[in-house]
This record gives sequence, structure tokens and C-alpha cells, in this order.
Amino acid sequence: MQEQNFNIEEELKKLPGKPGVYLMHDEKDHIIYVGKAISLKNRVRQYFQSSRNKSVKIEQMVTHIRRFEYIVTDSELEALVLECNLIKEHHPKYNTMLMDDKAYPFIKVTTNEPYPRVMLARKMLKDKAKYFGPFTSSQAVRDTIELLHKLYHIRSCNRSLPKDIGKERPCLNYHIKQCDAPCQGYISQEEYGKSISEVLRFLGGNYAPIQKELEEKMLQASEEMEFEKAIEYRELLNSVNKIAQKQKITDSSWEDRDILAVATDKEDAVVQVFFIRGGRLIGRDHFYLKIQQDELKAYIIDSFIKQYYAGTPFIPGVLMVQEVLEDSGLLEEWLSAKRGAKVSILVPKKGTKEKMVELAENNAKMVLTKDKERLKREEGRTIGAVKEIEKLIGVQDIYRMEAYDISNTNGFESVGSMVVYERGKPKKNDYRKFKIKGVKGADDYASMREVLTRRFMHGLKEKEESKEVGGFTVFPDLILMDGGRGQVNIALEVLDALHLDIPVCGMVKDDHHRTRGLYFQNEEITIDRSSEAFRLITRIQDEAHRFAIEYHKQLRGKGQVHSILDDIEGIGPSRRKSLMREFVSLEAIKAATVEELAQIPSMNEKAAESVYKFFH
Repeated sequence: MQEQNFNIEEELKKLPGKPGVYLMHDEKDHIIYVGKAISLKNRVRQYFQSSRNKSVKIEQMVTHIRRFEYIVTDSELEALVLECNLIKEHHPKYNTMLMDDKAYPFIKVTTNEPYPRVMLARKMLKDKAKYFGPFTSSQAVRDTIELLHKLYHIRSCNRSLPKDIGKERPCLNYHIKQCDAPCQGYISQEEYGKSISEVLRFLGGNYAPIQKELEEKMLQASEEMEFEKAIEYRELLNSVNKIAQKQKITDSSWEDRDILAVATDKEDAVVQVFFIRGGRLIGRDHFYLKIQQDELKAYIIDSFIKQYYAGTPFIPGVLMVQEVLEDSGLLEEWLSAKRGAKVSILVPKKGTKEKMVELAENNAKMVLTKDKERLKREEGRTIGAVKEIEKLIGVQDIYRMEAYDISNTNGFESVGSMVVYERGKPKKNDYRKFKIKGVKGADDYASMREVLTRRFMHGLKEKEESKEVGGFTVFPDLILMDGGRGQVNIALEVLDALHLDIPVCGMVKDDHHRTRGLYFQNEEITIDRSSEAFRLITRIQDEAHRFAIEYHKQLRGKGQVHSILDDIEGIGPSRRKSLMREFVSLEAIKAATVEELAQIPSMNEKAAESVYKFFH
């Protein structure tokens, strides 16, 4: 529906009195606001009625609205879910947007295995394992896991036990006394289970038994003049004390809850979150948001909850906030459905709980004051750089950029990379890697065609099949290709075939393989080498290249890639390596005669005939 054919007054009369989501469009047909309503008719009409109660933000937005569209839902809860997904997909200008996209690690104990392991996990799966966290520091998680190995000698290998007991030698961890080698049968499953029980108690916050044990061992070693052992026990005790100190009990009756508070300053806001798990403050973090000048704190917290908890794998039973939220009941219903158990949103009015919310607010204010100058510099390096790119190529409202690269060795094991930048920052959760399946030999153009086709066809399929935002659902506002005219034309052909209209730029390099400029709409655009735009383009280009190379090396180095040669009878790893070493590419192997193949070291006439017949 185009602006010139859209009569707002007439369309307002057609609105249904049903729940749903509405999308406001500007003169360029960009989506500038997404909202939900229990009655679309009543809610959307309010924007166009005269009222003194309208905020500056709403008044400013209404002047830009040229048309609107809506989606009817069965309930207000369904409308809330759809609103969250559409905001995440379209990043509307007048919605309060979360600038950070953080994923927190968990400590996972694989109690679903006969001989459990302790490891870092990025997601909570329904796999009957036990998860602790989330924690705000990946390094703290790694340090804790390392300490648990030292204290309880838990295995870290991927061996399938008890099936693989005795099949291989014990690893280094056994020799440095950080594993009891259940892989050798040196410890019974029952005894190992006792160690795991101690690990679970430790992670649950019960540090006293191990503190007492280490202190006794330290004193005993000292009395027996075994000073090296005493020092070792002392260091372990200090590590335990350090963790215990960080996770002080706030209130043992609190269990799992998040405490949220916001501080604002003109167009910037910081939300501070305290993470309480099992009555202990296990960490805190802050999040930056871009807001309008008169944004209410309750609205900011409401927007934060929708965006943050839509993506986090763990939702606690209680959220404590500083002000009453308009959608509190609906948010509780949505969060409870996601968690699979009741979630309450509370506004404490007295006692320790109120003081904790005040403490979170004071922390948010300190972060905002302290980081003001840094935020301005960071904005210039990221959002400012994106604006420079917009000006260079004449494209507006670039939020998400995707860059692509291809890596292979003489056509062997070609892979593709996709890196994502939003608001000028890498969004690593959205990075994707592709193993080239339909291209033989070193053909970067054909490989890139395959990567782009798979990426956008997958995205179109996700959009058709689900209202949830998947890994490929969100499309970029700009595509960046590692190369010039040739790579750009490949991308444009793929997009045209799929009826997609997305701007494509080529990142052109000079003879020294350094970024030189952008190729856009059949023209090379020179970039000022001292500009933030140049620095950002260089970072993106290097990151796409790094990600592709890293994946390619990983596959080759670990020998995990399945070669087409593996499908030939009589060709094992040794013969495959000999063939690739001699002929370099699969194309050369295909072109070889039986006699030529038979002359290769480790090959014989029978194996040579198998290879020849496979390709002919």
C-alpha cells in the first residue's frame, strides 16, 4: 500500500476493535514505530487525535507518519510476542532500542551422563543436565571450572564413558592431578558420583565444607614440613574464598530474581541489572539504550524487558523494578509462558528490597555519568561511522550490515563466512559459516552465489513459516562483498532472482591487500583513510576474512571435513592425503588416468581403478 493511495482518515475508520500489532511508515515507507494494542481501533486512532497529553516523541513521530498497517492477533499476549519480534527485525526509529546484545555464560554439569563433566555453556537446553548462572563474566566461569577440576578432579574429556574405559591412555590432566581418570577405571562410578555431589554443593553456594577441608590440609602439610603442599592448599583456599566473597548472601529467601533500574540523560539511558541466584548476588551488568528526550522510566524498563528477555535463555521467578509498568500483568503472562513457571514483576516499597532497587538505580546513574565521554567516542566510532557510509553511498537508515568472504586452499574444502554488524558493532551471535556443497574447485564466484542463495532462501523460509525471529530472519540494510564489480554483480543477481531489494557494496582492496574504497552502483568511491567510515569498513573486511580463514583452518586442521574421496571404496585418510598432495585439486584427480593414479605413493592398481571409476 503506497503513501499516495493511503488516506489516513479513511483507513482509521476501517480499523477492527481487536487485539493486534500496528506498524507506522514514513514518507520513504520505512517502518518508524511498532506497537501493540488490545483494541487496534482505539489505540491507533489516539495518535491522530488532538490531545495535550501526547509526549514530544509521539507528536514528532506523528508528523512523519504517511501510512500504517496492522496485523490482527487472537490475544493481547500474542500481540506482545509479535511486537517483540517485529521490533527486533525492523529496529524502528521511534521505539526505544537496546544498544547491547549480550549473551551470558552458564556453568553446566552434565548429570545426564554416567560420568558427568563440568563445562561452560552459552545456552540452557532441556537435556536433564544441571545449569548454574547466568554469570556476567566468561573469565570468572572459566576460572571457577578450572578450580573445580583442581578441587574435585572431574574429567574434561569428550570420551563416552563407561563404553570407552581403557581404550586410550589417560590424558595430561591425570598426570597433573586434575582428573581421577575414570577413563581408565581408576575410580568407581559411585566414588566419582560423590565428587559430582560435592561440585553441585559448591556451585549451589555451600563453600564451608571445602574451606574447612583445605584449611585442615594446609595446616597438616605445614606441620609435616611439606611446605610446597601447604602453599598449594593455601592458593586453592584463597581461590574458594574469593568466589565466596563475590557471591555474598543477599537474602536466602530470595532465590532467583533480577533487580532492574534505569537512569536517563537526554537521549541516553542505562539500565542496571543485579542478578540474584539462590539468594546470592552473582553479578551485575548495565545496558545502554537510545531514547527520546521525554521518555518515561516505566516505558524504558518496559521496552528493556521485552527486548532483553525475548533473547535470554534464563528467566528468573521475580523481576524487581523501580516503577509500576503499564503492561505489568501482560508481561508477567508472557514471561511465565517463556519460563514455564510463574514470573512476578514487583515494585518494592520498603526494606531491603527497596534499597536494592535504589542501589541499582544509583549504579546506573554512576555508569551514565562516568561513561558519557566514552559513549560519545564509541558512538563516533560505530554509529558515526555508519552515518559516514550512508552519506558516501546515498543510502539512509543503515542499521544492519552483513559482509561475506570465501576461503579455500586450491579449491579444497571451500567455506564461506557471514559476519554481521549492527549500529557499527559486531553482532557475533548472528555470524554464520557455510561449507560449500555444490561447487567443485576454486571458483569464488560460484561459491559466493551458493552462500548468498542459501542465506537468503533460508531467511525467506523462516519468515514464511514462523513468527519467531530465527537465525536468518532479519535481512541486512546493506550487504558488503569482499571484492569489486564481480562479487557485487553475483550478489545482485542472487537478490534479483529472489525478488529482494537490498543495497550491495564491494569492499575494494589495493595491490597490498588493504582497503581502498567502496564499489557501489557501478562506481568506485574513494574513502578518506583518516575517516571513521574507512576504519569501520577495514574492520568489517578483516573480520569477514578472519572468520572464513578460521573456519577453513579448523576443518582442515582437525580432519573433521568429509572429503568426496572418503566415499570411494579403498581410499582411506593416507591415500586421500597422497592424492591431494600430488594432484592438489579434485579436478586434477578426475582428469588423471588409472596409470597416473597408480603411480602415487600408497596407491595400487586396484585403488586407482576405484578412483577412476568413481569419477567416470
